[in-house]
Amino acid sequence: EGLLQARGLYVRHGAFTVLDGVDIEVPAGRVTAVVGPNGAGKSTLFHCLAGTVRPARGTVLLAGRDITRLSAQARTRLGVARTFQQLAVFPTLTVTENVRVGAEQGRPYRPGAVERMLRLFGLDGPARARPAAGLPTGALRRVELARALATAPRVLLLDEPAAGLDTAEVAALARVLRALAADGTALLVVEHDLDLVAGLADVVHLMTAGRIVASGPPGRVLAALAEEAGP
Repeated sequence: EGLLQARGLYVRHGAFTVLDGVDIEVPAGRVTAVVGPNGAGKSTLFHCLAGTVRPARGTVLLAGRDITRLSAQARTRLGVARTFQQLAVFPTLTVTENVRVGAEQGRPYRPGAVERMLRLFGLDGPARARPAAGLPTGALRRVELARALATAPRVLLLDEPAAGLDTAEVAALARVLRALAADGTALLVVEHDLDLVAGLADVVHLMTAGRIVASGPPGRVLAALAEEAGP
């Protein structure tokens, strides 16, 4: 049973069908990944779940409640957090202030959340007092994740979380995401880095031309994707 579910999502841009009747479940305590070529509709599906694109038809449910018409902000308050492909941090705010913004958007504000997130992501040293503007990409990704998680989400939507990270940072990211899933969070990852997906996801959905064409454990779906790509 998915904590977050989408049923029959259709999205069109003019005459072009971007999503062609997509169903997906994002269960609690699991990492669900969506992979596929550029233009497959992955980002549009992500935006429909996050509340930044409204489908022409279909429904999005959170714990059985229809949230299709709710804004992204309203979804955040209900426990759906997200990260962005283009980094979305406040450049002039310090690392600590960025994370506090997340904590204040969350459901009940928990005073210890900011400190806990700074520790979890290794941001509790001198970096905490620095403006985000001067930090390298890897650190900024950690700030963004810390901010999303400070909202205490039930569902975390991640758009290309490995972008701009080196191998060690990707491994650290995978550890944190696995720990979150073990803690009961429902995670959805849209990702190009198939190594991260292979080591992290419980279920992978392969999208092509606006449809989910294969679903299952990473080994099986990624092998099918490799075959499709050819030698």
